[in-house]
Amino acid sequence: MPHAPEPDEDDLDAIPPPQPVFHVEQALLGALLLDPHRLDDVSGIAADSFSTAAHAALYAAISTVPRPDPAEHAKNTKWLDCVLAAGREQARELTASYLHALVQVCPWPSHAPAYARMVEAEHARRRLQTAAERLIHTVHDVSLPHPVQTVLAEADALAAVVDDIANRFPPRAGVLPRTTAPPPPAAPDPAEAVEEEQMLLATATAYPSDIEAVRWLLPDDLTLPLHAGLWQCLTGLARRREPVDPVTVLWEAQQRGLLDDGSEPGEVLRMLAEPAGSVEHWGERTLQRSLLATAEHTGRRIEAYAGDPANTPFQLVVGARRALADIAAARTRWQHATEATPPQQRRLSPTTRAGPPTTTAAHAGRSTPATR
Repeated sequence: MPHAPEPDEDDLDAIPPPQPVFHVEQALLGALLLDPHRLDDVSGIAADSFSTAAHAALYAAISTVPRPDPAEHAKNTKWLDCVLAAGREQARELTASYLHALVQVCPWPSHAPAYARMVEAEHARRRLQTAAERLIHTVHDVSLPHPVQTVLAEADALAAVVDDIANRFPPRAGVLPRTTAPPPPAAPDPAEAVEEEQMLLATATAYPSDIEAVRWLLPDDLTLPLHAGLWQCLTGLARRREPVDPVTVLWEAQQRGLLDDGSEPGEVLRMLAEPAGSVEHWGERTLQRSLLATAEHTGRRIEAYAGDPANTPFQLVVGARRALADIAAARTRWQHATEATPPQQRRLSPTTRAGPPTTTAAHAGRSTPATR
């Protein structure tokens, strides 16, 4: 006769087995229940360092209930009863049998400091993962009135977590995470990015003298390889003080091999012949998009590092700091961009990301190229 599963049997099969840190926490709590005086040897952790609410409540109870006399503790369970009562105030699932099981599974109570260090390391990994997730969430929050400032503040909070972990686990030189970093994210609105970059390129072609004012903008800030290459063409021509117009830019693009991907020369010419607004405005919009993409990529890199339990705290610190360096570089360029932009042009930068800006709102008094 076939076996008929119990009502909840399938659900129980779906429950993943406990992670190694769960068993480490059991060993630590068992050691402290068996020898409460070993709490003096434990440092670097608190109740919120534990992975489950029951373990957190039990550790809080062990830390707060007055310790028993060692001789009395060996004779009776009065102290354990007090700990259980205190712990059940926060975690009703705690039972006397579970406390007894914790004592039984502890291999060496004298190893309590080592167990505590393991718990601290796993808590550091969870903290880093949570901070990285918050950064990613902030990047995608379209309701923010000042997205760059808010994202940078969240990046600072993530950096503070990294610094705290570094203080607890000083990094070793050259120890990088083994985890493969994820690829850079795609633009959240590719059509908007393409349109704004086209306006940047066309306006810079019409007013090449303004390119000097946006030296903080790099080719990598543009989302399409063709656009990045055309920006290199423009900056190169302007730097060499050569004539700049759609035809000269197209010729420079051919010399650099930018048309080898099948781009139509006529399409490039048409794109470069439709300026609107100001170079500074579109440059700042492009840099903002690049900075937010950098912040997301940084968050996802650190999230991937922290999501790999094989990475040690030392590796997490080194990997996270290298990733955060990309945000620091983008922040510096953003500060140059916003500090150098006159107030009347700075106000043209949209304050939200609710939708693509209109070209008429970005005009700064010159909607058509001057006669050359």
